[in-house]
Amino acid sequence: MRYRKQEEIEKGLKKLNSDKVKILTSCPACQQGLARYNDETGIETDYIVVELAKYHLGENWGMEFVDKVQKDGVERVLL
Repeated sequence: MRYRKQEEIEKGLKKLNSDKVKILTSCPACQQGLARYNDETGIETDYIVVELAKYHLGENWGMEFVDKVQKDGVERVLL
């Protein structure tokens, strides 16, 4: 099963004609499973919400959020 999935990923990469591909998912189990193919195929995996946050809030959104929580408290940040 694993090798069949790897073959399908590699076929998809050839169709896209790209060396750098990122597969987005919202499923933690899928993200973990797809990450197993990183070394063999060169794909990256990430959560779609993380990519959306990077796009809308910038690359440092995670650290900025942590800084705001530490400074103002979680109640202030979420409200």
